[in-house]
Amino acid sequence: MATLRFNALKETLSRKPIPVEEKVRRSEIFGKNVFGEFAMRQHLTKDSYKSVMDAIQNGSKIDRDLADHISTGMKEWAIAKGATHYTHWFQPLTGSTAEKHDAFFETFGDGTAIEKFNGGQLVQQEPDASSFPNGGIRNTFEARGYTAWDPTSPAFVWGTTLCIPTIFVSYTGEALDYKTPLLRSLSALDKAATDVAKYFDRKVTKVTATLGWEQEYFLIDSALASSRHDIMMSGRTLLGHAPAKGQQLDDHYFGSIPARVLNFMRDLETECMYLGIPVKTRHNEVAPNQFELAPIFEEANLAVDHNSLIMDVMDKVADRHNFKVLFHEKPFANVNGSGKHNNWSLATDTGSNLLSPGKTPMKNLQFLTFFVNTIKAVCDNEEILRATIASASNDHRLGANEAPPAIISVFIGSQLTKVLDELEKVTDGKLSPEEKTDLKLNVVGKIPEILLDNTDRNRTSPFAFTGNKFEFRAVGSTANCADPMTTLNAMVAKQLIEFKAEVDALVAKKMKKDDAIFNVLREYIKSSKKIRFEGDGYGQAWEDEAAKRGLSNNKSTPTALQPKVSKKAIELYTSLQIMNEVEITARYEIEIEDYSKEIQIEGRLIGDIARNHVIPTAIAYQNVLIKNVKGLKEIYGESFKEIAKEQMSIIEAISNHIENINKATGEMIEARKKANVIEEATKRAHAYCDEVKPYFDVIRYHCDKLELMVDDEIWPLTKYREMLFTK
Repeated sequence: MATLRFNALKETLSRKPIPVEEKVRRSEIFGKNVFGEFAMRQHLTKDSYKSVMDAIQNGSKIDRDLADHISTGMKEWAIAKGATHYTHWFQPLTGSTAEKHDAFFETFGDGTAIEKFNGGQLVQQEPDASSFPNGGIRNTFEARGYTAWDPTSPAFVWGTTLCIPTIFVSYTGEALDYKTPLLRSLSALDKAATDVAKYFDRKVTKVTATLGWEQEYFLIDSALASSRHDIMMSGRTLLGHAPAKGQQLDDHYFGSIPARVLNFMRDLETECMYLGIPVKTRHNEVAPNQFELAPIFEEANLAVDHNSLIMDVMDKVADRHNFKVLFHEKPFANVNGSGKHNNWSLATDTGSNLLSPGKTPMKNLQFLTFFVNTIKAVCDNEEILRATIASASNDHRLGANEAPPAIISVFIGSQLTKVLDELEKVTDGKLSPEEKTDLKLNVVGKIPEILLDNTDRNRTSPFAFTGNKFEFRAVGSTANCADPMTTLNAMVAKQLIEFKAEVDALVAKKMKKDDAIFNVLREYIKSSKKIRFEGDGYGQAWEDEAAKRGLSNNKSTPTALQPKVSKKAIELYTSLQIMNEVEITARYEIEIEDYSKEIQIEGRLIGDIARNHVIPTAIAYQNVLIKNVKGLKEIYGESFKEIAKEQMSIIEAISNHIENINKATGEMIEARKKANVIEEATKRAHAYCDEVKPYFDVIRYHCDKLELMVDDEIWPLTKYREMLFTK
């Protein structure tokens, strides 16, 4: 092991930066390998182009005949870009992307062949649904699933493959991916937000959720990574020795980017330009060998696709530069971990950012409406939002080294806090003309148009307002952005629906619209005050305060995931038709199982490293010391004990350490075996329940019939049925 390590160090030190050439302006190559509007205008008929744009903008269906025309144009464009294959590119619940490549190639019986790609192949494929995580939705013998084209995210050529972004659903229709619920949530949010936005601008017909993610990551030399089994198999170091110099001097953050890393970044950004990913920012992060990249914000669905794609691209580009990318939230102890800050906002088709203040009281009232409703949505659903960022790897990051704590709170800054406090103080009931004027002049009218730099930042806040958007800082670097964004969209949509209902009810009672909006917002400000926190998110003081406020503090993933299947969560998703109960439960089962498997893998790894690497090394060192002690005895005779006192003490300590390591490793293995037995028994119980469920349904049916037939026997039958189906 030591030899491998020294060879890796030697190889690392001999590396030279891989040359990268940037001969053209980025604006000239941006989106060159994307089948976007420009490419569609060139390669599609007028009707085909109009059909795709109508699907993107209005969600209309594309006719199958037109799909054949679209696929032909897309194929010719892709082949001209060097593509030989096509794939439906989707995001199953594995946390990574999936693809199956098929060639543009068909043969005839006479030995000839053509390049072929028709509308059916564009629109739909049938991957094996049982081989992906499905939470029990699909059995092994029920393999069929479907991928279906998502025209709102443009196809692209990566390497020699045409990649077509798609959703992934089971044969029975349940979503087995991240994209499907995200698209549903975006649709629900669009409708709810548009209805509210019309209070302020009747011309608004569509509201789009936007997302700008910030991807943090570590880069280490591939040879060094290969010398560490724990890094290669779990993405982080499980054992190790802390270096004398870490991030104590704060000299890495925003420092000069090392030459090898800079060339990697330049190469990566060039690939991003061709793929239409608008990467703009790059810099050193706080921890040694930690970096960040960030794009210009985009429509949320496209932004999620681009983040999933860029993680794949980063791995491939890193290989070219002899690097290993670590996306794990905490690959090294005692230094900063990596997050994926999700900057979320709402934009109208009239060009207005609904979370940006304006020059007029009406614009600021619009801003306050969406601002306060978002805070209220987070307050009412904080446990569900916390569940979306729960994972074994993110557990290591949350609550230390500039990562936000597990307690969800909202930071809005001192100036907006004063605005909300002023609004809260307005007297109850219908506003008098004086109060309304005073409110507009002293509260709404005083919100500055630009809030980006008017208050200090709080890096310990999980959910912070940053001028014209909310930044969800608690999302982990390995996460798919779709999960937290789906939930955020859903809870804001539900909140806006409730808000509109309350305002409309007041207006129906002859209250003026502005007065009604103010009254409802004032009550929301009061009821959501507990979620707002401006202080230090670390330490016991905030935990105690959060407990007094009734906020959750779910520190571990198993605890944090439970609210995902609560009645409240099920009602949230089902009421907006984002997910049904089967889909919700399946996701919970998948994430709990993922957590268990990751812990199991790390347990096996640390046991292997301890017994097969640490102990043999300790014994080898102990033998060196024993040889040294024997030599001293030969030279000094019995007086050697005083001279070799330290060596003998270390020899004894090593023996004790070896004993403790063996004992602890054995206990861990036994505990894991017990856990496996329990897990297997649980699976068998679930399978048995599924097997006998039809019989229970028959019993329930007959109980219902007997209740109708025999009045005096209703109570015992009902009691029996309750006992039967609740145990």
